Amino acid sequence: PSPLPFLPPPAMAAPPSYVPKSILITGAAGFIGSFTAIQLAREHPEYKIIVLDKLDYCSARENLDEAEKLCKNFKFIHGNILSRDLVSYILEEEEIDTVMNFAASTHVDNSFSSSIVFTENNVLGTHVLLECSRVYGKIRRFIHVSTDEVYGGESLADQPESATMEPTNPYACTKAAAELICKAYIRSFNIPIIISRGNNVYGPHQFPDKLIPKTVCLINANSPAFIHGDGSHTRNFLFVEDAATAFSTILHAGTIGEVYNIGSPIEKSNIDVVRDIIRLCDRAADEATLIEYVRDRSFNDQRYLVDAKKLHDLGWAPKFSWEDGLKECIAWYSDPKNLARWPRYSNGLVAHPSLVE
Repeated sequence: PSPLPFLPPPAMAAPPSYVPKSILITGAAGFIGSFTAIQLAREHPEYKIIVLDKLDYCSARENLDEAEKLCKNFKFIHGNILSRDLVSYILEEEEIDTVMNFAASTHVDNSFSSSIVFTENNVLGTHVLLECSRVYGKIRRFIHVSTDEVYGGESLADQPESATMEPTNPYACTKAAAELICKAYIRSFNIPIIISRGNNVYGPHQFPDKLIPKTVCLINANSPAFIHGDGSHTRNFLFVEDAATAFSTILHAGTIGEVYNIGSPIEKSNIDVVRDIIRLCDRAADEATLIEYVRDRSFNDQRYLVDAKKLHDLGWAPKFSWEDGLKECIAWYSDPKNLARWPRYSNGLVAHPSLVE
């Protein structure tokens, strides 16, 4: 019988401990990518780390200050992954053997009003990186960063990596499309790709148009935080330093051709997230005036549950508690010097952010 389409790609043998020499990290002036660059620089200052980032509204050069101090072979390149000529030049000039693709448009609200931009950055951008890697021919490992949202958000069970992708919003659809292109490059061209699918990540360096940093900033301004719908939608939250160690684990110990869920056991409803932040900001007495219920998204997944056993088997586990992570966030976003890296950060402090002016 003919093989079924889109079967999981066969896992390819890989060394038990991969050691990169020259890493291209795309989108590392953003949130999770910057912490991963810092983590790798801290663990392996001998690595060559090349960052390619176009410095979009949610990125900041300052996010990489620590990585640059830790790594003597660090270089930042201001540019776009959509430029095939630039990507090809970097691969050759810097003798890249490893790619970690964090570059993406990620805000679901923005994807409803600017879906074509998401397709350009997330699908075409990934395709350019893959094609340049194919032509270059010297990539030994390519980590593609995806999301738990590709599973859809209606299942009551933990989703294993073999679960069907059923994305429900434009952002998640672009990430699923990029994954399918990755799988084609594994099968057709033997590109050594590993895919990650992570839960919601929070922490410093995240542009404050996302729930947790936005809520902290609004409460600090004595303004109400926004709750979409009735606030019952839940997400599993992972502190960004735990996410960074997960990516280091996948890079060094993951198996080529595999998909790894990066999961957190901490599941919180949106309303409980906001209430916890209000409490930790010592504003519990003012809760009634610090919460504003607004219309829900065009479509809002109920929850995202993933099974992270495969990653746990590589030795990774999250270490930050929910309260410790929130306290780190509150302290960081309460310092005006940190917010100054985004001159227009207040544009994100609205109920439904949009890229459309």
